[in-house]
Amino acid sequence: MQQFRNIPRLELLVEAPRLLVVGSNGEGKSNLLEAVELLGSLRSHRCSSDRDLIRQGQASSLLRARTATGDLLQLELRRSGGRSAQRNGKPLERQLDLLASLRCVGFSALDLELVRGEPALRRHWLDRVVLQLEPLYSELLSRYGRLLRQRSQLLRRDPSRNPNGAALTGLLDAFDLQMAVIGTRLHRRRARALRRLAPLAQQWQRQLGGGQEALELRYRSGTALGAKAAAGEPTAEDADEATWRGALADQLLAQRSQEMRLGQCTVGPHRDDVQLMLAGQLARRYASAGQQRTLVVALKLAELELVGQVLGEPPLLLLDDVLAELDPQRQQRLLEAVGQGHQCLVSATHVDLFSAGWRAASQVIRIDTGQITGA
Repeated sequence: MQQFRNIPRLELLVEAPRLLVVGSNGEGKSNLLEAVELLGSLRSHRCSSDRDLIRQGQASSLLRARTATGDLLQLELRRSGGRSAQRNGKPLERQLDLLASLRCVGFSALDLELVRGEPALRRHWLDRVVLQLEPLYSELLSRYGRLLRQRSQLLRRDPSRNPNGAALTGLLDAFDLQMAVIGTRLHRRRARALRRLAPLAQQWQRQLGGGQEALELRYRSGTALGAKAAAGEPTAEDADEATWRGALADQLLAQRSQEMRLGQCTVGPHRDDVQLMLAGQLARRYASAGQQRTLVVALKLAELELVGQVLGEPPLLLLDDVLAELDPQRQQRLLEAVGQGHQCLVSATHVDLFSAGWRAASQVIRIDTGQITGA
């Protein structure tokens, strides 16, 4: 990599199932993991602007990696002119074509907001899981986002000032039909992914938490049919797409007058949430800091396992300062779990958090001021 964050240039050959990156705060260890995540997912969990990823005073940043299958991937970020992507030296028309080449699942302290934060954060996490399994899911998300913005603009038109109210009603009818189709596809993919994740996450929660904390994941749909299913009514774990689509279309029509008063759409997958429960209680209200961290790690390990099961090849696991706020027992259970059947990159401030045996079976590097200075 070149000119990324505080790293002027760094080359690294990862030779072991586990790579331990050691360094003080602000030296660049998290930046290394972030670069891997960006190349694998095209997203940074730390910022939304590419400008913040380019080293100060530089016009561009370059990330390059060779995968185990031999593919050479490249992503260039520019202060002006956007991004460009290549695979094996050939420019790609779409950055999304990189996604299937280097899959990764990452954890950092910012991911604790999955428990503590707003529903949008949990929706985005679940969407990232679906994207790992179905890269074309991004097109559904984009289409729904455009429909939602356009329909919201229509809702904000004042019918009393519109001489052609019938035309406005016809436009809303057309948008409702399209939103019902696309929204249903989002709902069903999210619900299906969460059903597959739940038993894996529960298993990891038992293992990491010592079997004392029962985890439950509840899909809270922004459509009436999904809400009934979440409440335990027998509509619909088995409901087909037509049933979901009809329920969403009916609810959009029923809520239209209220939505026109509010000027926004109150029904659909943009209102979804995932409730995270520990021992029958909402984790964001009752779980300790260590329990919340364990829960998020369990979700990430479940994602890693599910993607590996579906695609036949587990993603990279990126753990940034994961041991903080975990008691020694939880730390030990986690360290025993990572690097088994998958490649794992772990960052930490102190090497003595890891046993001699764990370090001996791992590749260890130290980073100071954005450069590798030794083991």
